[in-house]
Amino acid sequence: MILDQAPYHRAEAFITKAKQLNMVIKYLPPYSPNLNPIERLWKVMNEYVRNNRFFKSAKDFKDRIDGFFKKTLPKIGSTLSQRINDTFQRV
Repeated sequence: MILDQAPYHRAEAFITKAKQLNMVIKYLPPYSPNLNPIERLWKVMNEYVRNNRFFKSAKDFKDRIDGFFKKTLPKIGSTLSQRINDTFQRV
């Protein structure tokens, strides 16, 4: 299992349970947003929700994020494999 270094992923109880289940844990480097798919999804969401927009209230912002997950994401979901994947180029 590949995980980021969030404290709950390094907790003793989590590591113990992973060992009981014969899981091998590998951690991403401390700051590696390009290796973490959720960070890539966050970037896509920002493009649709936040970029160059002003929100009058926190509720407007929340409603816009909810709209992204309920309406926009289902429409664009099939195109995300091009942006949220693990293809790397050798340099």
